[in-house]
Amino acid sequence: MRGSHMYALLIATVVSLASPLCCKNVSETGTRFNDFNSFREQFHRLYGSNSEEFKRRHVNFQSATKRHAFLNSFSTTPQSAKYGVNQFSDLSQEEFRDVYLRASADRALLFSGLKTEELPDKFDWRDKAVVAPVQNQQATRVKLLPQSEYPYTAKTGICHFVSPSHGSVAVKNFTTHDFSGREEAMMGQLVERGPLAVIVDAVSWQDYLGGIIQHHCSSQWSNHAVLVVGYNTIGDIPYWIVQNSWGTTWGDEGYVYIKIGGNVCGIADSVASVFI
Repeated sequence: MRGSHMYALLIATVVSLASPLCCKNVSETGTRFNDFNSFREQFHRLYGSNSEEFKRRHVNFQSATKRHAFLNSFSTTPQSAKYGVNQFSDLSQEEFRDVYLRASADRALLFSGLKTEELPDKFDWRDKAVVAPVQNQQATRVKLLPQSEYPYTAKTGICHFVSPSHGSVAVKNFTTHDFSGREEAMMGQLVERGPLAVIVDAVSWQDYLGGIIQHHCSSQWSNHAVLVVGYNTIGDIPYWIVQNSWGTTWGDEGYVYIKIGGNVCGIADSVASVFI
Protein backbone atom coordinates (compact mmCIF):
# COMPACT_ATOMS: atom_id res chain seq x y z
CA MET A 1 0.00 0.00 0.00
CA ARG A 2 1.29 3.45 -0.79
CA GLY A 3 1.91 6.41 1.40
CA SER A 4 0.09 8.98 3.37
CA HIS A 5 -3.45 8.44 2.09
CA MET A 6 -3.96 5.17 3.93
CA TYR A 7 -1.82 6.29 6.89
CA ALA A 8 -4.00 9.35 7.45
CA LEU A 9 -7.05 7.10 7.61
CA LEU A 10 -5.33 4.78 10.07
CA ILE A 11 -4.64 7.75 12.33
CA ALA A 12 -8.35 8.51 12.47
CA THR A 13 -8.94 5.26 14.35
CA VAL A 14 -7.01 6.49 17.41
CA VAL A 15 -8.90 9.75 17.96
CA SER A 16 -11.91 9.67 20.29
CA LEU A 17 -14.08 12.74 19.83
CA ALA A 18 -17.08 12.06 17.60
CA SER A 19 -20.70 11.70 18.66
CA PRO A 20 -22.89 9.04 17.06
CA LEU A 21 -24.71 9.73 13.80
CA CYS A 22 -27.26 7.51 12.11
CA CYS A 23 -28.17 6.73 8.57
CA LYS A 24 -31.05 8.83 7.28
CA ASN A 25 -33.37 8.24 4.35
CA VAL A 26 -32.81 10.46 1.33
CA SER A 27 -35.85 11.73 -0.52
CA GLU A 28 -35.98 13.95 -3.59
CA THR A 29 -32.94 16.18 -3.24
CA GLY A 30 -31.11 18.75 -5.26
CA THR A 31 -34.24 20.71 -6.20
CA ARG A 32 -33.18 23.74 -4.17
CA PHE A 33 -30.08 23.96 -6.38
CA ASN A 34 -32.00 23.50 -9.62
CA ASP A 35 -30.23 26.32 -11.39
CA PHE A 36 -26.66 27.47 -11.62
CA ASN A 37 -27.11 30.77 -9.81
CA SER A 38 -28.58 29.05 -6.79
CA PHE A 39 -25.63 26.67 -6.82
CA ARG A 40 -23.14 29.57 -6.96
CA GLU A 41 -24.84 31.30 -4.05
CA GLN A 42 -25.07 28.17 -1.91
CA PHE A 43 -21.44 27.18 -2.42
CA HIS A 44 -19.98 30.71 -2.53
CA ARG A 45 -18.62 30.60 -6.07
CA LEU A 46 -17.12 33.99 -6.88
CA TYR A 47 -16.51 33.77 -10.61
CA GLY A 48 -18.24 36.57 -12.52
CA SER A 49 -21.22 35.90 -14.75
CA ASN A 50 -19.40 37.17 -17.85
CA SER A 51 -16.11 35.39 -17.25
CA GLU A 52 -14.68 32.46 -19.17
CA GLU A 53 -14.62 30.47 -15.95
CA PHE A 54 -18.35 31.07 -15.50
CA LYS A 55 -19.04 29.65 -18.96
CA ARG A 56 -16.83 26.63 -18.35
CA ARG A 57 -18.30 25.93 -14.91
CA HIS A 58 -21.81 26.33 -16.26
CA VAL A 59 -21.12 23.69 -18.91
CA ASN A 60 -19.80 21.36 -16.20
CA PHE A 61 -22.91 22.01 -14.11
CA GLN A 62 -25.22 21.20 -17.01
CA SER A 63 -23.33 17.98 -17.68
CA ALA A 64 -23.61 17.06 -14.00
CA THR A 65 -27.39 17.45 -13.93
CA LYS A 66 -27.71 15.10 -16.92
CA ARG A 67 -25.40 12.63 -15.19
CA HIS A 68 -27.55 12.77 -12.04
CA ALA A 69 -30.64 11.77 -14.00
CA PHE A 70 -28.82 8.73 -15.40
CA LEU A 71 -27.45 7.64 -12.03
CA ASN A 72 -30.83 8.06 -10.33
CA SER A 73 -32.53 5.91 -12.95
CA PHE A 74 -31.06 2.88 -11.14
CA SER A 75 -32.59 3.87 -7.78
CA THR A 76 -35.52 1.49 -7.44
CA THR A 77 -35.97 1.31 -3.66
CA PRO A 78 -36.35 4.01 -0.96
CA GLN A 79 -32.93 3.14 0.48
CA SER A 80 -31.11 3.38 -2.86
CA ALA A 81 -28.40 5.98 -3.34
CA LYS A 82 -29.48 9.37 -4.65
CA TYR A 83 -27.32 11.62 -6.79
CA GLY A 84 -27.62 15.34 -7.34
CA VAL A 85 -26.12 18.81 -6.98
CA ASN A 86 -23.41 19.23 -4.35
CA GLN A 87 -20.15 21.15 -3.93
CA PHE A 88 -18.52 19.27 -6.82
CA SER A 89 -21.16 19.98 -9.46
CA ASP A 90 -19.19 22.66 -11.29
CA LEU A 91 -16.12 20.44 -11.65
CA SER A 92 -15.56 18.32 -14.72
CA GLN A 93 -15.15 14.62 -14.00
CA GLU A 94 -11.48 14.96 -14.95
CA GLU A 95 -10.94 17.81 -12.48
CA PHE A 96 -12.67 15.89 -9.72
CA ARG A 97 -10.46 12.84 -10.27
CA ASP A 98 -7.26 14.90 -10.43
CA VAL A 99 -7.97 16.80 -7.19
CA TYR A 100 -9.81 14.33 -4.96
CA LEU A 101 -9.04 10.82 -6.18
CA ARG A 102 -5.30 10.51 -5.78
CA ALA A 103 -4.90 7.47 -3.53
CA SER A 104 -3.64 4.11 -4.71
CA ALA A 105 -2.94 0.72 -3.19
CA ASP A 106 -0.78 -2.25 -4.03
CA ARG A 107 -2.49 -5.60 -4.28
CA ALA A 108 -3.21 -6.96 -0.80
CA LEU A 109 -2.95 -10.57 0.32
CA LEU A 110 -6.20 -12.51 0.42
CA PHE A 111 -7.55 -12.85 3.96
CA SER A 112 -7.20 -16.48 5.00
CA GLY A 113 -8.56 -16.31 8.53
CA LEU A 114 -11.86 -17.60 9.82
CA LYS A 115 -14.97 -15.46 10.02
CA THR A 116 -16.13 -14.35 13.45
CA GLU A 117 -19.15 -16.25 14.73
CA GLU A 118 -22.27 -14.64 16.24
CA LEU A 119 -21.66 -11.08 15.07
CA PRO A 120 -24.20 -8.43 16.08
CA ASP A 121 -26.73 -7.46 13.42
CA LYS A 122 -25.38 -3.92 13.50
CA PHE A 123 -22.27 -2.31 14.90
CA ASP A 124 -21.01 1.28 14.87
CA TRP A 125 -17.73 2.48 16.39
CA ARG A 126 -19.18 5.99 16.68
CA ASP A 127 -21.30 4.63 19.52
CA LYS A 128 -18.02 3.83 21.33
CA ALA A 129 -16.72 7.41 20.91
CA VAL A 130 -13.61 6.32 19.02
CA VAL A 131 -14.23 8.02 15.68
CA ALA A 132 -13.04 11.55 14.93
CA PRO A 133 -15.41 14.13 13.42
CA VAL A 134 -15.64 14.30 9.64
CA GLN A 135 -12.80 16.34 8.17
CA ASN A 136 -12.35 18.15 4.87
CA GLN A 137 -9.08 16.79 3.47
CA GLN A 138 -8.27 19.59 1.00
CA ALA A 139 -4.42 19.60 1.07
CA THR A 140 -3.26 19.48 4.76
CA ARG A 141 -2.16 16.35 6.70
CA VAL A 142 -3.37 14.80 9.95
CA LYS A 143 -0.98 14.79 12.91
CA LEU A 144 -0.79 11.89 15.32
CA LEU A 145 -2.02 13.92 18.29
CA PRO A 146 -5.43 14.23 19.96
CA GLN A 147 -7.74 16.74 18.31
CA SER A 148 -7.97 18.67 21.58
CA GLU A 149 -4.23 19.43 21.38
CA TYR A 150 -3.71 19.79 17.64
CA PRO A 151 -7.06 20.52 15.95
CA TYR A 152 -7.36 19.99 12.22
CA THR A 153 -8.23 23.29 10.47
CA ALA A 154 -8.08 22.46 6.73
CA LYS A 155 -6.00 25.60 6.23
CA THR A 156 -2.44 26.14 5.11
CA GLY A 157 -0.35 27.57 7.93
CA ILE A 158 2.66 27.18 10.19
CA CYS A 159 2.95 23.82 11.92
CA HIS A 160 3.05 23.80 15.70
CA PHE A 161 6.23 22.54 17.31
CA VAL A 162 5.72 19.33 19.25
CA SER A 163 8.44 18.32 21.66
CA PRO A 164 9.79 14.76 21.24
CA SER A 165 9.01 14.23 24.91
CA HIS A 166 5.36 15.19 24.43
CA GLY A 167 3.00 12.32 25.11
CA SER A 168 1.17 11.07 22.03
CA VAL A 169 -0.36 7.98 20.49
CA ALA A 170 1.88 5.67 18.49
CA VAL A 171 0.84 3.23 15.78
CA LYS A 172 2.67 -0.04 16.42
CA ASN A 173 1.68 -1.82 13.24
CA PHE A 174 -1.12 -2.45 10.80
CA THR A 175 -2.28 -5.26 8.56
CA THR A 176 -3.75 -5.07 5.05
CA HIS A 177 -5.83 -7.79 3.43
CA ASP A 178 -8.11 -8.40 0.46
CA PHE A 179 -11.55 -9.39 1.76
CA SER A 180 -13.27 -9.69 -1.63
CA GLY A 181 -15.76 -12.54 -1.34
CA ARG A 182 -15.21 -12.49 2.45
CA GLU A 183 -17.15 -9.44 3.59
CA GLU A 184 -18.67 -11.31 6.52
CA ALA A 185 -15.13 -11.96 7.76
CA MET A 186 -14.42 -8.25 7.19
CA MET A 187 -17.32 -7.46 9.52
CA GLY A 188 -15.59 -9.53 12.18
CA GLN A 189 -12.34 -7.63 11.69
CA LEU A 190 -14.21 -4.37 12.14
CA VAL A 191 -15.77 -5.50 15.43
CA GLU A 192 -12.57 -7.02 16.79
CA ARG A 193 -9.92 -4.57 15.54
CA GLY A 194 -11.69 -1.21 15.23
CA PRO A 195 -12.50 1.05 12.25
CA LEU A 196 -10.98 -0.14 8.98
CA ALA A 197 -9.12 2.02 6.45
CA VAL A 198 -9.98 1.03 2.89
CA ILE A 199 -9.15 2.19 -0.63
CA VAL A 200 -12.20 2.40 -2.91
CA ASP A 201 -13.32 3.46 -6.36
CA ALA A 202 -15.05 6.80 -5.66
CA VAL A 203 -15.53 8.15 -9.19
CA SER A 204 -19.33 8.20 -8.89
CA TRP A 205 -19.13 9.80 -5.45
CA GLN A 206 -18.73 13.19 -7.11
CA ASP A 207 -22.54 13.28 -7.28
CA TYR A 208 -23.53 11.32 -4.15
CA LEU A 209 -26.16 12.81 -1.81
CA GLY A 210 -27.12 9.89 0.44
CA GLY A 211 -28.67 6.43 0.56
CA ILE A 212 -27.03 3.05 -0.02
CA ILE A 213 -24.72 2.74 -3.03
CA GLN A 214 -25.37 -0.48 -4.95
CA HIS A 215 -24.29 0.44 -8.49
CA HIS A 216 -21.88 2.69 -10.42
CA CYS A 217 -18.80 1.55 -8.51
CA SER A 218 -16.07 -0.78 -9.72
CA SER A 219 -13.59 -2.98 -7.91
CA GLN A 220 -9.84 -3.20 -8.61
CA TRP A 221 -9.75 0.52 -9.54
CA SER A 222 -8.93 2.04 -6.17
CA ASN A 223 -8.45 5.81 -5.99
CA HIS A 224 -9.67 7.13 -2.62
CA ALA A 225 -9.02 6.31 1.05
CA VAL A 226 -11.94 6.23 3.51
CA LEU A 227 -12.75 4.80 6.95
CA VAL A 228 -15.30 2.03 7.56
CA VAL A 229 -16.71 2.67 11.03
CA GLY A 230 -19.64 0.25 11.16
CA TYR A 231 -22.26 -1.84 9.41
CA ASN A 232 -25.99 -2.56 9.53
CA THR A 233 -27.57 -5.82 8.32
CA ILE A 234 -31.07 -5.36 9.75
CA GLY A 235 -32.88 -3.86 6.75
CA ASP A 236 -33.54 -5.18 3.26
CA ILE A 237 -30.15 -3.90 2.07
CA PRO A 238 -27.20 -4.55 4.43
CA TYR A 239 -24.64 -1.77 4.27
CA TRP A 240 -21.28 -0.50 5.43
CA ILE A 241 -21.12 2.84 7.27
CA VAL A 242 -18.21 4.80 5.78
CA GLN A 243 -16.71 8.09 6.89
CA ASN A 244 -15.39 10.23 4.04
CA SER A 245 -13.06 13.24 4.17
CA TRP A 246 -14.84 15.86 2.02
CA GLY A 247 -16.56 17.74 4.84
CA THR A 248 -20.03 17.48 6.35
CA THR A 249 -21.76 19.17 3.40
CA TRP A 250 -21.04 16.10 1.26
CA GLY A 251 -23.18 12.95 1.37
CA ASP A 252 -25.04 12.21 4.61
CA GLU A 253 -23.23 14.71 6.83
CA GLY A 254 -19.92 13.44 5.50
CA TYR A 255 -20.84 9.73 5.46
CA VAL A 256 -21.61 7.29 2.66
CA TYR A 257 -23.37 3.93 2.85
CA ILE A 258 -22.28 1.00 0.65
CA LYS A 259 -24.09 -2.29 0.15
CA ILE A 260 -22.48 -5.28 1.84
CA GLY A 261 -21.78 -8.11 -0.60
CA GLY A 262 -20.48 -8.00 -4.15
CA ASN A 263 -17.45 -5.86 -3.24
CA VAL A 264 -19.30 -2.69 -4.25
CA CYS A 265 -16.86 0.19 -4.94
CA GLY A 266 -14.04 -2.27 -4.26
CA ILE A 267 -14.59 -1.74 -0.55
CA ALA A 268 -13.10 -5.14 0.30
CA ASP A 269 -10.06 -5.00 -2.02
CA SER A 270 -7.59 -3.34 0.36
CA VAL A 271 -8.60 -3.29 4.02
CA ALA A 272 -6.24 -2.14 6.78
CA SER A 273 -6.61 -2.41 10.54
CA VAL A 274 -4.30 -0.69 13.00
CA PHE A 275 -2.56 -1.74 16.21
CA ILE A 276 -1.90 1.02 18.76
